[in-house]
Amino acid sequence: MERIPFGIKGLDEMFGGGLVRKSICSLIGTYGTGKTTFALQFIYEGLRQGEKVIYFSLEEREDRIYDIMADRRFRVDKYRDESLFVIKLDPTDFNLSINSIKKDLPELITTIGATRVVIDPPISLFEGLYDDPSERRREMFYFIELLRDLNANFLLTSETSTTDSYASKYGLIEYLSDTVVVLRYIRPEDFTEVHMSIEVVKMRRSNHSREIKPYEILQDRVNVYNEASVF
Repeated sequence: MERIPFGIKGLDEMFGGGLVRKSICSLIGTYGTGKTTFALQFIYEGLRQGEKVIYFSLEEREDRIYDIMADRRFRVDKYRDESLFVIKLDPTDFNLSINSIKKDLPELITTIGATRVVIDPPISLFEGLYDDPSERRREMFYFIELLRDLNANFLLTSETSTTDSYASKYGLIEYLSDTVVVLRYIRPEDFTEVHMSIEVVKMRRSNHSREIKPYEILQDRVNVYNEASVF
C-alpha cells in the first residue's frame, strides 16, 4: 500500500509510515491546538517531495499565508505559483465559496496536477450551512464523494464539539473521512501546565497507533513525541 509522508516524523510513525495515498484526512481540534500549523507542515512536505499543492484559506490572505510559512522557516518562494497555490475564500459568503470549490476543484486539480489539497476553513462551517440534519448529512456525503474521485490526498480541518473534545462539531466528518486525527489540550488536576495531545482515532486500510501522544509546536517544526506519554 503506497504511503505519503505527512511531514511530521512522530505522526508518520503513528500512521504506520504515512497517510495512505488518495485518502481524506480530517484534523479535528479546538482553537489554539495548531490545526493550521499541521496543515502547513503537510503542504511543505509535499513541496519537498516534488508535489504540487493547493491550500484553501478562509481566515488568512494569500500573502499572510506566505509570511507565516516564512516565519516558520519554510523556504517556499521558489514554489510560489509554480507548485504551491494559495486560494483565499470569501468569508462574507461562505456558501458561495464552498459552491465554487465543489464546481471548480476537479478542473483545478487536473490543470495544476496537484496531489495534496488542504481545505483549512473548518469543514464545520460548511456543515453549519444546513439546519436540517438529513440535508447536512446528504451534502457532506456528496462533497466527500467528490473529493474521493479526485487523484489527490486531502487534509480537512474541523472544529471540535462543544461537549466532546474527541468529536467534530456535528459528528459527521469523522465517519466520512479515511483518517481522523484529534488534537486537544490535557489539563492536569493541579493546573500546573497545559499539554497538547494528539491521537489517531481512525485510519482505514491501515494499522495505526492507538496511543495518545504529546506534541509541541516550535518555530520551525512540530514535534510529536511518539516515545513519550501524556499520562
